[in-house]
Amino acid sequence: MITGASRGIGAASAELLAKNGHDLLLVARSLDALEQLADALRQWGGRVEVAAIDLARPETIAAPLTALCGGGNPPTVVINNAGVAYTGSLATMPLERWQWLLQLNLTSVLQVCQVVLPMLRQAGGGRIINISSHAARNAFPDWGAYCVSKAALASLSRCLAEEERAHGIGVSTLTLGAVNTPLWDSESVDSSFDRRAMLDPHRVAEAVLYLAQQPPAQQVDDLTLMPAAGVL
Repeated sequence: MITGASRGIGAASAELLAKNGHDLLLVARSLDALEQLADALRQWGGRVEVAAIDLARPETIAAPLTALCGGGNPPTVVINNAGVAYTGSLATMPLERWQWLLQLNLTSVLQVCQVVLPMLRQAGGGRIINISSHAARNAFPDWGAYCVSKAALASLSRCLAEEERAHGIGVSTLTLGAVNTPLWDSESVDSSFDRRAMLDPHRVAEAVLYLAQQPPAQQVDDLTLMPAAGVL
């Protein structure tokens, strides 16, 4: 199962996983975009199901996600990829923007995990992969809210790993430098980074596949990928 699956890292990961024989459960806001992607992925022969869920609305997550995952093919690997960014001073950031960002980058991950963990436990194990950022370990001016959300996500991942280890559930964090995705086109982001120097989402998808295919007896706590050009 992949959240934020309709574009960027999510779509690239879905394509690579489909090519490698995995069935897919895809989540994003746009049903049209999901259905278009699913139609393209079914050529590889696997099962692809979709659900349009707005992870920014906490009250609307559990029911449709439960329906998607409870259709006779519960996920064994959950990839929490959906996320947003905001650039601006912490001193002037509107509270509603702060809450929006934390909901999408942190709280929705917890909500997704709370839905799927009983299924993973019942299946005897599984894997959760949380897509994070090197902003979790650094402080960048005007990226404070994003840094806070990703630092909290890294902590959530570590705590969840300790709690679920006994149930055979591994939790990994994929920590990334800047990736050339539509995030940089968002109205909430103001950046002059050279997108040609960023990581390619299809290369990131290879790391997602690597983590997803880890054997039960092996655990990768964190995998970090950075652009060769340096910190972006």
